[in-house]
Amino acid sequence: MKKYTMETAVGVFVMIGLLCVGYLTVQLGRIPILEGDTYRLNARFTSVSGLKTGSAVNMFGIEVGRVDRLGMDQQSQQATVELIIRKDVKVYEDAIASIKTEGLIGDKFISIDPGGAGEPLPSGGTIIQTQPAVDVADVIGKYAFGDVKKEEPAKK
Repeated sequence: MKKYTMETAVGVFVMIGLLCVGYLTVQLGRIPILEGDTYRLNARFTSVSGLKTGSAVNMFGIEVGRVDRLGMDQQSQQATVELIIRKDVKVYEDAIASIKTEGLIGDKFISIDPGGAGEPLPSGGTIIQTQPAVDVADVIGKYAFGDVKKEEPAKK
């Protein structure tokens, strides 16, 4: 009888351990099990260099979503980005999405200025006004090699 008690205790312990590992995998991997509290938006950019699936979507400096998918639209010659946004966050028709960098050489993320005029975008809607990321290497290269024009003081 004591043998079965010990086996049962070990089995319960293993099950609890597996449940904990599964929970941590979902939480740390940010795997959405149920997407009932989110909705999807799309945005089109001329360049999404440095942006990755899973990158943050921020509004007012607060994370409100994630980048779900990156793709290309061959007809319009633009990169497409599919975003997952929290349901309690409203993004309007005149919103502006821009790709920013955390710090000088940090990860890229999307920053949304939500707008306020017009109607809120429905699930599957598209943010029309976008700004691609500024390539820091290009700016430094232009400055280092003299391509940036300096303003001359006005002559008297």
